[in-house]
Amino acid sequence: MQRKDTMDAFGVISLTGFALLLAINQVTIKVTNEGIQPIFLAGLRSLGGAVCILAWMRFRGLSTQVAPGTARAGLLIGLLFTFEFVFLFLALDLTTVTRSSVIFYTMPVWLTLGAHLLLPGERMSASKAVGLAMAVAGMAWAILNRGGPEGEASLLGDLFALAASICWAAIALCARASALKAVRPEMQLLWQLVISTPILLLAAPLFGPLLREPSLIHWAGLGFQIVAVVSAGFLFWLWLLSLYPAASVASFSFLSPIFGVLLGWALLGEHLGPEILVALGLVCAGLVLINRPVRDPPIPANDPRPGPPRPPA
Repeated sequence: MQRKDTMDAFGVISLTGFALLLAINQVTIKVTNEGIQPIFLAGLRSLGGAVCILAWMRFRGLSTQVAPGTARAGLLIGLLFTFEFVFLFLALDLTTVTRSSVIFYTMPVWLTLGAHLLLPGERMSASKAVGLAMAVAGMAWAILNRGGPEGEASLLGDLFALAASICWAAIALCARASALKAVRPEMQLLWQLVISTPILLLAAPLFGPLLREPSLIHWAGLGFQIVAVVSAGFLFWLWLLSLYPAASVASFSFLSPIFGVLLGWALLGEHLGPEILVALGLVCAGLVLINRPVRDPPIPANDPRPGPPRPPA
């Protein structure tokens, strides 16, 4: 398929489906944590994902050699990926899917702020600043409002979800601002999976028994994360990113917390009170403003500046 300038029906359906997949993954992690210790689960997921991505690259004939000058950035992005999923898997072990979805998917907020500070040409517009403030207010409301049956016990889990969100944004900044920006997305993902695998598996015994009486549903959850999310899902999203404008792809990020909250309530019976709905509304409205493309103001008819070049007659 050729690159497109605007979003079409296929892109809308695909990105909506990917947002739903991410929300389903949060529920899957929550359920799978009941049978497999979170850090061990994350390590097994990275190991399986690395095998799948490596097999895909070999099948496509893509090079797996380390490009000159990318080793340090690769190690950094791998460490950030490791910390992201340590925090996320522990968060979903301690707090609810509804709360973690609202907090974790504030990632575009931290990415926008980081890009404003670190990347040239990524200055924050007024609408983005308003959106950032709204999303931060929603996240703060979710963390500080301890209503619902989960009470104070989930505060640490909420903070872990926030830390995971910041690590996710740092990964995106590293990929855009380092030598890795010239590397294929598959290689970027492989760096993250290969670096995180040994660290997570070696650290797992520090967090308690590796297995929590797992059953078939827990192993199936692990398989789903490896094949459907880490491998096929992420590659499909990267392919969509190469096909459609980045701003249009990013604009669908507000669907993930909506789906996450609804699935946590519908499938896990989690509390869905007004405090979560208010936080969700603020976060989603903020993400819409952050991801809204900025249009250049029209040039007046009497403007002395030259217009765009005309095509040859």
